[in-house]
Amino acid sequence: MTHTLKARQEAAVAIGVLLLALGLGAGAWIIPSEAGYAGVGPDFLPWVVSVSLLLCGAVMLWEVRTGGFRDLEEGDDGEQPYWPGFVWMSVGLLVNAALITTIGFIFSCALCFVLAARGARLSQGQAAGGARTWVLDSVVGLLIAAPVYWMFTKFLAIGLPGLTQSGWL
Repeated sequence: MTHTLKARQEAAVAIGVLLLALGLGAGAWIIPSEAGYAGVGPDFLPWVVSVSLLLCGAVMLWEVRTGGFRDLEEGDDGEQPYWPGFVWMSVGLLVNAALITTIGFIFSCALCFVLAARGARLSQGQAAGGARTWVLDSVVGLLIAAPVYWMFTKFLAIGLPGLTQSGWL
């Protein structure tokens, strides 16, 4: 790959990160900022992510202008993306977005984890596994999603979609 093509590609990635940061910042701007527990409102985390991405994009752009991304492994030009893994992960995100208000945060995020784990496992050439793998991934997904839900709803007083009115599911 020629140096100028590589520099253009690296610059495109850096600019993409900067545009993503600006898009997230624009989204954070419209989120209400009334403070919840400890003065933290629902717009806090989107602002943190937006500013972090903005800094990362700026550093990436600086690196492009001063010699390119450093310590970057050279990829095999014949290497092709693993589309089935991408599809599994994409379906997980889309199903999560579609079902979060129907089945609640915990179960939709656990389902997202199960589908993404399957995609990651397949992309690494591992066997997809049988029922035991599906159950194990489901349990791990629930063990991750439930504490996150409870932390946001109980400790930070940030409303997330639940399955019941009790606030625990």
